[in-house]
Amino acid sequence: MSNSAENPVTKDRPWVMRTYAGHSTAEASNALYRNNLSKGQTGLSVAFDLPTQTGYDPDSPLARGEVGKVGVPVPHMGEMRKLFKDIPLTEMNTSMTINATAMWLLAMYQVAAEEQNPELDPAEVAKQLAGTTQNDIIKEYLSRGTYVFPPEHSLRLISDMIAYTVNYIPKWNPINICSYHLQEAGATPTQELAYALGTAIAVLDAVKDAKQVSEEDFEKVVGRISFFVNAGVRFVEETCKMRAFVQLWDEITRERYGVQDPKMRRFRYGVQVNSLGLTEAQPENNVQRIVLEMLGVTLSKNARARAVQLPAWNEALGLPRPWDQQWSLRLQQVLAFESDLLEHEDIFDGSHVIEAKVNALVEGAKAEMDRVQALGGAIAAVESGYMKSELVSAHAARRARIESGEEKIVGVNSFETTEPSPLTANLDEAIMTADPKAEEAAKASVEAWKAQRDENAVTEALARLAETAKGTENLMEATLAAARAGATTGEWAGTLREVFGEFRAPTGVSGAVGVAEAGAELTAVRERVQATGEELGGRLRLLVGKPGLDGHSNGAEQVAVRARDAGFEVIYQGIRLTPEQIVAAAVAEDVHCVGLSILSGSHMELVPAVLAGLEEAGMGDVPVIVGGIIPDSDGKALIQSGVAAVYTPKDFGLTQIMDGIVDVIRKANELD
Repeated sequence: MSNSAENPVTKDRPWVMRTYAGHSTAEASNALYRNNLSKGQTGLSVAFDLPTQTGYDPDSPLARGEVGKVGVPVPHMGEMRKLFKDIPLTEMNTSMTINATAMWLLAMYQVAAEEQNPELDPAEVAKQLAGTTQNDIIKEYLSRGTYVFPPEHSLRLISDMIAYTVNYIPKWNPINICSYHLQEAGATPTQELAYALGTAIAVLDAVKDAKQVSEEDFEKVVGRISFFVNAGVRFVEETCKMRAFVQLWDEITRERYGVQDPKMRRFRYGVQVNSLGLTEAQPENNVQRIVLEMLGVTLSKNARARAVQLPAWNEALGLPRPWDQQWSLRLQQVLAFESDLLEHEDIFDGSHVIEAKVNALVEGAKAEMDRVQALGGAIAAVESGYMKSELVSAHAARRARIESGEEKIVGVNSFETTEPSPLTANLDEAIMTADPKAEEAAKASVEAWKAQRDENAVTEALARLAETAKGTENLMEATLAAARAGATTGEWAGTLREVFGEFRAPTGVSGAVGVAEAGAELTAVRERVQATGEELGGRLRLLVGKPGLDGHSNGAEQVAVRARDAGFEVIYQGIRLTPEQIVAAAVAEDVHCVGLSILSGSHMELVPAVLAGLEEAGMGDVPVIVGGIIPDSDGKALIQSGVAAVYTPKDFGLTQIMDGIVDVIRKANELD
């Protein structure tokens, strides 16, 4: 008989297991959640669509093509009820990836829970709610792009939410300070540590200054701060990064904020492993990448994640199917329940290799945090563009390493020979597509909702919201009143836009460092760019545009930086532009080529709108190229509609793309 059978081992409790999910409609997402829970998932992680994240209703012109694409649309309380139908919210642990409109979504979630429990006092219901709102706006300015309001007003919304939840929803994590998207934007481990912790300092200082939480309860604020991190494939380095996070957070909370209770100083985090590292080429390799990335945040007991959500193997291709998500859930379950991982103390304690690496990361992060604080803190470092430029530069350096082969990616720039994969034999069936009728259904839902509500009650609630926003009172009660009255997501955000204004974050492109030394390939492209420009009577001008609400600008920024290095005059105005604005810029700048970057799946709606606008403006002969996560069948359809070239993640060579742009311009101008 085995020793383990004779002496049963006490195992640690496993982490909360989630899959990030939501698409098309509230009804479809509800069915997906209940299905995932039935398979052993222990928490929910809600993905909202871009209009919901950026405060627009489905009938807004800015929502065109984006409804239900990267998440579920929740424009009003009726849809929130549908989203969680037959899911008891007082028994659930729910994570919501929502930032600019986090206060509004939490308010609707709370009201939905009250409606599920009419026999309980609303205050009692609130005390039972457990979960997390991401609510980290600083990283939105730096990487993900779903910000709405200027930094100071966004920080106020965050501070108000933290104060409210600490006082009334004590089991809720009101902010998930999120370094995940910083890594996707190019952050090194040192930058990820420094910028995430710098954000935490800015948030805690704001809560302290607002004086809505008593001195005695401030420890509770610190104890409810959670983090959301990225874990890449270099799992030893990622393990050390997490141990460095634990060490630095303990030091900051003890020394800067005087927190005495060790439990309140605990670094609490959830993780989504690195979607950026998933490849379109040989996508089956993504399974082992996901496992290695999961190990980086689970192997070290003293720095183990409290919640883990894994992407699916085919996310670089498009929207995962339920079976794909099940596979990722099973990866977690095998590790937690079949292996002996949870039976031991921290297996890295005493390792001189781990200790040395952690110390190096800690020292590097402290130095970078000092630079941010010297600029005036995280908010000032956002407004000045410092952090954004640093991230764009770091990402450019990584791209250069991949293109040179110094950083190897199996199946992409090394070991590229492959057998045909049965997993992708039919690419159109290897992913799921969002319901094309979702946008019309969401518009109809908003129309029906407005027809049955009390308009006077909504008007009064929104007036109260605006008046509160002009003062210093906590905005959460006015937001709850608006939700109960029946206001919509667009109306809540629109009211605050009128008071707070809007903001366009620095792109980071102008200050970014590109390719330091041009090799033979880039030199040859530069010569072609210059020669073609001379043939056309001036320097070649490339407009890089991001139509729609997709704020993932990393690819567009890297294209802009490399195009600049290749000798193009680059016009890049940042994220969230309408097709009409892009066409107007193309006309004003008299560009030779328009490059569109779309990662939200809205390419089949937005690209034709740009093509039609250029035709109407008399610039139909200007070639348009498109980049993004675009299924092969969609790529072919775009080419047939008049697009000159389509690039997807498998086209990782930026210099080769620049050469292709020259080809496109020459062909359009009949120079060959």
